[in-house]
Amino acid sequence: MIPGVANILKVSLEDLPYELKNCFLHCALFPEDYEMKRRRLTRHWITSGFIKEKENKTLEQVAEGYLIDLVNRSLLIVVRKNECGRVKCFRMHDVIRHLAIDKATKECFGKIYEGHGTFSLYGTRRLSIQCSNIVPLNQSNAASLRAIFVFSSYININLLRPILSSSILLSTLDLEGTPVKVLPNEVFSLFNLRFLGLRNTAIEILPEAIGRLQNLEVLDALGTGLVSLPKDVVKLKKLRYLYAYGVNVNVGGFIHHVGVKVPRGIRHLTRLHALQKVTASLETLCDVAALTELRTFAVSKVTSEHSVTLCKAIMNMSHLAHLSVDASNENEVLPLEAFRLPETLYRLELTGQLDKAHIPQIFSSWSHHNNLAILNFRSSKLNEDSFTSLVALRDLCCLQLGWAYDGKSMCFPAESFPRLRTLLIAGALQLNQVRIEEGALKSLFDLRFINCPELKYVPHGIENIMTLEELYLRDISEELTEKLRQEREADECNEELMKIRHIRKVVVSMSY
Repeated sequence: MIPGVANILKVSLEDLPYELKNCFLHCALFPEDYEMKRRRLTRHWITSGFIKEKENKTLEQVAEGYLIDLVNRSLLIVVRKNECGRVKCFRMHDVIRHLAIDKATKECFGKIYEGHGTFSLYGTRRLSIQCSNIVPLNQSNAASLRAIFVFSSYININLLRPILSSSILLSTLDLEGTPVKVLPNEVFSLFNLRFLGLRNTAIEILPEAIGRLQNLEVLDALGTGLVSLPKDVVKLKKLRYLYAYGVNVNVGGFIHHVGVKVPRGIRHLTRLHALQKVTASLETLCDVAALTELRTFAVSKVTSEHSVTLCKAIMNMSHLAHLSVDASNENEVLPLEAFRLPETLYRLELTGQLDKAHIPQIFSSWSHHNNLAILNFRSSKLNEDSFTSLVALRDLCCLQLGWAYDGKSMCFPAESFPRLRTLLIAGALQLNQVRIEEGALKSLFDLRFINCPELKYVPHGIENIMTLEELYLRDISEELTEKLRQEREADECNEELMKIRHIRKVVVSMSY
C-alpha cells in the first residue's frame, strides 16, 4: 500500500479536466496488471468521444498527450517503449486501480463483472467482463450501456445476445482475444457502434450486414481467419481504421501476415487513416490511390507488375507514417527503384528480395528522409556490399534484418548509424564475424542476434559502445554459447565475457 495514496488520488482526480478523468477511469476497466497498448487506448478514447481536436492537433495527438499527462501525474505506469523510445504499453498500479474502480462505479461510468456476487447494470455506461460465466448478466438492465469490453478467452459470445439486443446506445464492442467465430446478428443492429474489436479472435467471415454499421470508425480484425472483406464494407463512410489480416509462419520462423482481399469501391472510404493489410491487385491499388489521408498502409503479394501503380498510390499519401510491402513470394524482387517515399514516413517494412543493382540508388534516395526512423527488412538477401550502402541512412533509430542477410561478415564503419537504438539480426545463417569500428553505433541500447549459428565471437568493438544496455543472443554457435555461460569467476581469462562486462543485461539462450 502506498502511504496516503487514497487522499493523493482523490485530490488528483478533483484537479483532472473532465475529458482526462474519463480517460483515466476507462483505464481502470482493464484487468489487474493488464498491459494497455497506446494505440488501443487512444482509439477507444476517440470513439468514445473523450477526445476533442484543439490547437491544430489531430485527435490522435490530443489523445497521446492525455496519456503522457496521466503518466506525469503517476496515474499510469510506463511498462514498455518501442524501438525508438516512444511509449508503447502502460499499466495501472493496483491500489490506484482499486480506488479508480470505486469512483467509476459510484459515478456510473463503468463496472467490472468477475462472475461472483450480486450484480446490476442499471445506469452503468460501460461493462468490463473478466470471467467466462456471464449467464447472470442476461437478467441485467443494459439499456444505458455505451461500451462492452470482454477479457475472457473462454466466453460463449452467444450469451451476450440479450444484452446486445437491449443496448441500443452501444458505441464500443471490444472482443479482442475471445474465441468468437461468428458474430451474433444483434451486433449489426447496433447503429451507434463506432468501435468493433475482433483482434485475435476466430472470426473467418464478416457478413454483408457489416454495411449497416454506418457510424463505425474502427474495425480491428487483425490476427483472424479473414481472407476477404464483404463488399458492403465500402458503405462504412466514417471508417478511420481498418485492420484485417490472417497469420501464418514462414519457413524462416518469422511470423508473416497474410493480407485480405478488399472489394472494389474501397476508394470511397476517404476518411481512412489506416488500411492494413490488403492483397495487391491493380484494381485495389488504383482504388487505394484515392485514400490520401492514410497514415498506415500495408500491402501483400506485390509483384513487379504492380510497381508503377503502387508507386503512384504511395506518392498520393502525403501523411503516410507507416508503410509495409510484402512480395508475392521469396523469389519475387520488390520493385523499389521507382519508389518515392513520402517525407512523413516514419516506419518502413519490406518483405522480399531487393534488386542488388539498384540498392545504392534506393538507399541513397531514402537518406534524405529525416523522419525515417524504423527500417525492417525480411528475406531481402542483403550481403556485405549492399549493407555498405545501407549505412547512408544516418537517422535510423531501429534496424531489423530478419532472414535478410546472406553475408559472412558485417562491418559498421566509424560514425555509422549515430542515432540507432535497436539492432536486430535474425536468420543470418552464414554470419560469422561482426566488426564495430570505434565511433559507430554510439547510441545503441539494444542489440540482438537470433538464429546466427556460425557466430562464434561477440562483435569486435562491442566493448566501445558504452550506451549498450541489453545484449540478447539466441541460437548462436554452441562454441560462443558455452563461452558466455561460463562462471563469472572465469571472467578474467574469458575474452568474450570481458568484452561485454559493461552491459547491464545479457541473455544467452538456445531454442533446442
